[in-house]
Amino acid sequence: MPCPFHPKPHKNKASTITTFLLKRRSWLDGLYERSYSMQSGRVKMPGFDLYVVNDPLEVKRIMVDEVKSFPKSELLHRLLEPLLGESIFTTSGETWKRQRELLRPSFEMTRISKVFDLMSAAAGDMMSRLEKKEGIFIDADEEMTFVTADVIFRTIMSTKLDEKQGKEILKAFTFFQEQSVRTAMRKMFKIPAWLSFLLGERKRIKTGEFIRKNLADIIKPRYEEYEKNYKQRNDILDSLLRVVDAKTNERFSFKELLDQVAMLFLAGHETTASSLTWTLYCLCIDETWQERAFLEIQELTKGEKLEIKHLRQLKILNNIFKEALRLYPPVGFFARSPKHDTKIRDKQIKKGCGVVVAPWLIHRHTKLWKDPNEFRPDRFDEPYNKDAYMPFGMGERICIGQGFAVQEALIILANILSKYKLELKPNFVPDVVGRLTIRSANAMMIKFIKR
Repeated sequence: MPCPFHPKPHKNKASTITTFLLKRRSWLDGLYERSYSMQSGRVKMPGFDLYVVNDPLEVKRIMVDEVKSFPKSELLHRLLEPLLGESIFTTSGETWKRQRELLRPSFEMTRISKVFDLMSAAAGDMMSRLEKKEGIFIDADEEMTFVTADVIFRTIMSTKLDEKQGKEILKAFTFFQEQSVRTAMRKMFKIPAWLSFLLGERKRIKTGEFIRKNLADIIKPRYEEYEKNYKQRNDILDSLLRVVDAKTNERFSFKELLDQVAMLFLAGHETTASSLTWTLYCLCIDETWQERAFLEIQELTKGEKLEIKHLRQLKILNNIFKEALRLYPPVGFFARSPKHDTKIRDKQIKKGCGVVVAPWLIHRHTKLWKDPNEFRPDRFDEPYNKDAYMPFGMGERICIGQGFAVQEALIILANILSKYKLELKPNFVPDVVGRLTIRSANAMMIKFIKR
């Protein structure tokens, strides 16, 4: 079985200064061999103690059993606030609970029966773009990022994503991700705020404001229209505009609405784009699975257009996608911070320290998976430890849009594989980086060859 590329871990744990130099580009760069076999570990930094937890029993305690004692990291909240504000992605406690309840009706709008045609239309436009690029190596990551952003635009706001505006927003988000890792490291190493501001924090904040302004300009007319002469639409924004807090009888303020739309757009498209890109990469290095997926699609559709009834029957393609999510989980780590002093395994952890549950490590853990670095989609036909598989998180904070993301991915992949063979550019090696999501920093050069 082929082993998709992943950054080779260091032999031994890095020194404090080396950790700073390595992890400011990508937190994956600071991992060492024992990271993939240990049950728990500690990373001590000048301004922050960080504990990594790989033990499935302790992970379940943090993410499920005692979730209220391990709220989302305040550092992560501060990092994402310039972009996502006070959204469900970063809030905790009662604020999170209220937002989750208010968002629940909106996710009724994401049921596959309601969004299948919108997703298919976006996939159709993607296929038209690919048709113009047949037979040449292109950056598949850029295309996956655009099509998933287009899907989110259509389902949230009933509008196609403008190509020029879309590329500007997506480029800005890439920069925001890069700088967020650096900002986090500067905070952990107690770099003065004024110096951090000069080194890139000011531009990072401005970039977050730029993205929010683009989204605000789109939803502002709908928000104002609602208060005057509103015409109902069948999209997520419509639901967000109409939802009312049962306790206060109040709707979302414009800022609250913008926070949630920013979260839905950026978290919704970015994670699916990442997983789609890595799925295409895995299929490039294993032509057998690529061919098996093609034959399954052909057998189901008989060469006709993909229909909603086919999605549940795409067993092989679903396993391929699940395996790509295991090898390259879109969100490589979940950051938590204990509300009280606690003990995890043999480690005493003080209130406010960082606790990290890292799907990247758990999914590749040598004691939890057989041949963890190999691409083996059929492993999901066999019994496996479900507590060691968490591409969308677990517990009450599991990704609210996971069903939406999986269906979207299957539609896009089925469209591509029914028409194209995939070929990776010779000698191309992805530069795997861990930032807010797991991406390839040097693109993903793939040729789409018409069958």
